[in-house]
Formats: sequence, structure tokens, C-alpha cells
Amino acid sequence: MIIAMQKYSFLVFHKEYKDFLNNMQQLGVLHVVEKEKLENDHLAKGQQLLKSYDQTLKFLEKRRTEEESQASVAHDLNLIETIAAKQDEISSLEQELPSIQKELVLTEPWGDFSLSIINKLKSKNYYLRFFTCSKKKFKPTYLSDYNTEVVSEKGNVVYFVVVQKGNESIDIDAEEVKPPAFTLAQLEKQKQEIAQKMEAINKEFEAYANSSIPQLELEREKIAASVDYEKVFLNTASEAQDKMKILEAWVPETNQKQVEASLEENNILYIKEKASNKDKVPILLKNNRFSKLFEPIGKLFSLPAYAEMDLTVFFAPFFMMFFGFCLGDAGYGLVFVIGAGLYKLKAKKELKPLLSLVQILGVATVIFGIVSGTFFGINLIDADVNFLADYKSMFLNPDNMFNLALILGAFQIVFAMFIKAFNQIKQYGFTHSLATFGWLIVIIGSGIFVALSKYEIIESNNIILYSILSLGGFLIIFFSDVEISIPARIGKGVWDIYSTVTGIFGDLLSYIRLFALGLSSAILGFVINDIAIQILGSSAIFGPVFFVVFLLLGHGLNILISSLGSFVHPMRLTFVEFYKNAGFQGGGKEYKPFKVK
Repeated sequence: MIIAMQKYSFLVFHKEYKDFLNNMQQLGVLHVVEKEKLENDHLAKGQQLLKSYDQTLKFLEKRRTEEESQASVAHDLNLIETIAAKQDEISSLEQELPSIQKELVLTEPWGDFSLSIINKLKSKNYYLRFFTCSKKKFKPTYLSDYNTEVVSEKGNVVYFVVVQKGNESIDIDAEEVKPPAFTLAQLEKQKQEIAQKMEAINKEFEAYANSSIPQLELEREKIAASVDYEKVFLNTASEAQDKMKILEAWVPETNQKQVEASLEENNILYIKEKASNKDKVPILLKNNRFSKLFEPIGKLFSLPAYAEMDLTVFFAPFFMMFFGFCLGDAGYGLVFVIGAGLYKLKAKKELKPLLSLVQILGVATVIFGIVSGTFFGINLIDADVNFLADYKSMFLNPDNMFNLALILGAFQIVFAMFIKAFNQIKQYGFTHSLATFGWLIVIIGSGIFVALSKYEIIESNNIILYSILSLGGFLIIFFSDVEISIPARIGKGVWDIYSTVTGIFGDLLSYIRLFALGLSSAILGFVINDIAIQILGSSAIFGPVFFVVFLLLGHGLNILISSLGSFVHPMRLTFVEFYKNAGFQGGGKEYKPFKVK
């Protein structure tokens, strides 16, 4: 649900304004109204510094090891600059390394020669010239006609040198190359020095990560609080020749007594008013323990508008079921439940809700794995297991799973339309919801009529069906938009019938992906088991070892691939099919209180 907000306007004497802001920052419940995008040099520098801290902390987190470092740390700002400089240095070294590696490859065929000897020869009017050619083009006469020496042969290429005296004429059909600028030993030394420098810098990064992160985080929070403070000042209006300060802010209704007590204690004048539909009210969600775990998923799309209903509590059970349907293997579900449970024992506090969500999705996977009779790729329906004989009739075959996917889809779409109707009543009044109720009458009424007729509970009577369709059609045509004229309503209603009918059928067919993903995950598991069994019989000694290794790798990879699809596709069904049929608008801005970080 969305917590109701109250809008406060504070009128404060300028000499008391800083004390007022300090008190409000300590309370930590005011969401300051930002009138426009305002900025000054002080705020810009603070935001840039905050960005530097975020980048540095993110970088150091990746370098943190289990070892504790006792290294002393300089002033935090100097440390940020030092780390940035060392990042530039290691980046420069990383760019230099490939060029040296390239030179090594080019120099290696010429061996480890002496540049000083080559220079001495030049002083005596002897010049060393370097040539390469294919073995086919190399002529043995080069060795007798000139002072030629073959240095090496690499593949089909011959590397050789010719000692030229003065202006001696040399006629050789080969490609002359530039002599290497460095010897092999020099290049190897350069490469080793770069590697040592990089290793030393990386050790420094590890030392910083193990000793400095808590201090940097503390300093970062101070800067963040200072930036927030500056933003509040920029959004403060001044009146009466800057003698009075006016600030507007949103306060959750659950905190208003706390705020008002502080205001009365400090004799602060304020005006309180309820939010209107035109206000850009910040969104603060409050859900039960189960639904709260799914809030991060909803935020990936958008927060609801203030006048809307929060759909988290409504899509959470469906998302859980759809994930389990897509993954659909009881063994994989147990991996999720047990793995996340073990990791929770040592995980950070902020990670525990995410791990709880993983466990819930694992439970759903176990349930749907049992329903479909799949356990680590083993088809329990066809398995020759004695204790399962009495329960095999309870498993659903692929045809049943296909039908179940469509039934779940139809139920979610109808459920979403009920939410849309009640949302319209909440925002605009009952009249605006009549067209949606018209669709519900058509869909549910005709569905019930067909089902009762099929099982001969009632006699098939077209008059009943026509009455249902007529009532629903009347509401759709004449109440699709109650704010326009009757002729315009009829035209819009007819168009809505066409677009909604095609849309609902398309939405319903989208739920087939639940069945398809579950089936593909099961088939991959089956193939992995089949290959593993063949490996087991291939060798009496190594067969069992490779059998276990292949099963672990194969099922591990299948879990990763299938889990990704099992998360993405239910998310698509939620954000496209469910949100659309629920009339979700979104666009809400998250509640961010002005507080001490």
C-alpha cells in the first residue's frame, strides 16, 4: 500500500533556520519539495565529490580480501585522489604492456643480440641489415655471395642478417626489415618491471580496501548529508527582505505527530494540507513481510502514482507461481532454498531480503516441480519407482501443464481488470469504472454460461448469453469515456471493443511462455542425465568420476540459464500483461527523506 502524505509549509525566522533544518534532519522524515532544478558551485562540487567517493568505494569493494590490513590511512580526500592517480597509472601500464608484447613477438626470431656490438660495427663502416623471406625464395647463394647468417626459421619464414661493408652492393630478393629497437633481454626486463609495478599497485589497492572502506563510507555519508543540506537551502524561499524562510515538504501521515511535536516545541509556524491529484507526491510503500520482498521487482518498472493502488501485493503471488512454473524442477528449487538459506547465515543484513526472495521462488519451483513430476531432469511420471506408483495420477502431463498456463493467465487478466475497476472508482468515481465492469460481465458471464451449458447444469439458452453480452456491450460502448458526447462515446466504445478483444487474446497467448520455458528446462535436464548415463558406462574407472562432474556442470549451467528466463519472462508478464489490464500508470517518485545518513 501507499502511505498517505501531508504537505507542510514552514515559516521560519532566518536566524533560527539552521537550527530548524538541523532538527528536521535529525528527525529524518521530511521529503523536501523541489521547485525546480537549482544548482550552485558549492552543490556541484559536493555532487562531484560524492560521485568520486561512490566510484572509489565501488572499486575498492571488488578488491577487498579476507585479510585485515593495519595500514594507516591519510586524510580521506587525499586517499581518493591517491587511488584515482594509481588507477590512471595502472591503466597506463595496462596499455603499455600490449605494445611491449608485440615488440617481443617481432624481436624473438632475431634472438638476443647486442645493440652495442651493432653500433661498434657501424663505427668501423660495417652495417648489419635484417631480412625475411619465405623458405622457397631463400637462395643458398646468399650465404656464399654475401656475409650472410641465418638467425632462425619460424614456420615458412627465414630470418637472416647480412653484414654490409661500406657501400657494398647487395642484391637480395627479400624483405628488409627495420632492426629491433631493443634486445630481447631489454624487452623481457621491461615486461617484468611493468608486471611488478602492477602487482605492487594491486597490493596497495587491496590494503586500501581492507583498511579504508569503513572510513570512506563514513566520510561519504557526511558529504551526502552536506549535499542534501545544500539542496534544501536552494529550495527555500525567502520573504520579507530575507528575514523569513519558507520551506515546503512532504511528511508521511505515520510521522506527522512526531514532526508537529518538534515544531510546537520550537515555536515554528506551519500550514498543513492534504495531497491533491495535481501534486507530485513522493511514494512510500508499506507492505507485509511477503509482499515487501517483491518491491525491488516492481521498482524495476516504476513506482505507482500517488492516486493509484500499489500493485505489489497483487502481483507478488503470481510472480512467485510463474517463476516456479518456468523453472519447474523440484530439485532445482531445493538448490535455491538450501543454497540461499546457507548463504543467509553469513550474508550482510541488506542482502538477506533478497536471499529470502530467492528461497520463496525456490519453494514455488519445488511445488511446480512436484506438480509436473520433474526432479533434476528425471521424469517421475515415467520413472519406475515403487513408492511413486500411487501418486503418478496426481502429476500433470504436458497437455495439462499447457492448459494450466492458460488458466493462470486468464485468471490474472480478469483479476487485473477487477483491480482496474476499483482503481478507477478510487481515482475518478464509480461511473468511470462501468466500462471495465462491462468487460468483466462479458468475460466472466459468458465463461460461466459456457461452462454450465457444457456440463448440462443449465440448458443452453441463447437468450441468457445475448443478455449478458448486451449488458456488457452497453456499458462498454456508453461508458468508455464519460466526459465526451454520446456519439463520440459510441465511436470510442466500438473501437475499444475491437482493440480490447484482440489485446486480451494476445495477452492470454503470452502466458504459453510459462509452459514453454518449463518444458525446455525439463528437456535440458533430461538430456544432461541421458548424456551422463552414457559417460558412466564408457569406462569402469573414469566413468563414475566424469559422470558426477558432468552432472554437476550440466545441471549447474541449466539452473543458471533457466533461472534467468524464469525471472525475466514472469517480469514481462507482470509489467506488460498484468499492469496493462490493471490500468497501471506509474511514474511515481520515490520518497527520499532529508535525514542524517
